[in-house]
Amino acid sequence: MENNNTKLRRIGVFYDGNYFLHVSNYYNYVHERKTRISIAGLHEFIRHKVAEMEGESTSFRHCQIVDAHYFRGRLAASEASQRGNQLYFDRVFDDILMHEGVTTHYLPVRSTASGVRYEKGIDVWLALEAFEQAFHKRFDVVVLIASDGDYVQLCRKLNTLGSSVMLLSWDFEFTDDYGNNRVTRTSQDLLNTVTYPIAMHELIENRVAKDKYITNNLFVPKDPKPSANRVYAKPKKEEEGVFVSEILSMKTGYGFIKYPPNNLFFHYQNLNGIDFNELTSGDKVQFEITQNEDGEDVAINVELVE
Repeated sequence: MENNNTKLRRIGVFYDGNYFLHVSNYYNYVHERKTRISIAGLHEFIRHKVAEMEGESTSFRHCQIVDAHYFRGRLAASEASQRGNQLYFDRVFDDILMHEGVTTHYLPVRSTASGVRYEKGIDVWLALEAFEQAFHKRFDVVVLIASDGDYVQLCRKLNTLGSSVMLLSWDFEFTDDYGNNRVTRTSQDLLNTVTYPIAMHELIENRVAKDKYITNNLFVPKDPKPSANRVYAKPKKEEEGVFVSEILSMKTGYGFIKYPPNNLFFHYQNLNGIDFNELTSGDKVQFEITQNEDGEDVAINVELVE
């Protein structure tokens, strides 16, 4: 009979890509860490947690991720090419996923008549793929990186196959620049359905000694110096509705651009082709102007120029 200590625990990992990006953006732009979640570090953490949850006789080296999948909506090439170096940054992240053995699944992002972008069908595709892969590959543990209650039925179906389900989720809240309270919460029904609910935010903020090394490895090492290879956009003409000025100040996840008579607010989500943390006060930028929900002028499509 096979010793339980040497039995291989086969792990399948499934990312809700939009949720994972939202969480990674929070730690990169809002949280004090100011850095992104590392895919390699997250996979190492998963293996440690599976070994811990599956019993004392289970060793880390016998917990292996045999399959990993990432699902997300993505801008069409024509639209991404109009947003600075978006295509380049998409490719960089694809390279990271490829290096860690993660298979990517993309659907085109759709837009409403008012220009609001949305994803459709990603959660269904993830659920179908996860169940099919678990059925054929007989994962011992399926790791779900998500927070939506729509995945409850998937977890119940996975249990019928004999697969345990580990959920990695983050709960956090913060106040945005307009004083609005922004809250991210995991579905309680989903937490009640999975075998191993892991509250990642609690582990990160209140880590005990044995988890300190693992949780620190969850994040991409932060470079104290700005990148020497900053990406600059091609200057545009002002008659195209583009304006040029310089950054006045940088805050937590947002900043202000000099533009008399009032300085213009911009958010990290309104940048094209440059990471928010690469910007500093005094940088020259080009941008477009629109109005927010309060009727105030704000800068969008902000790009770094020489």
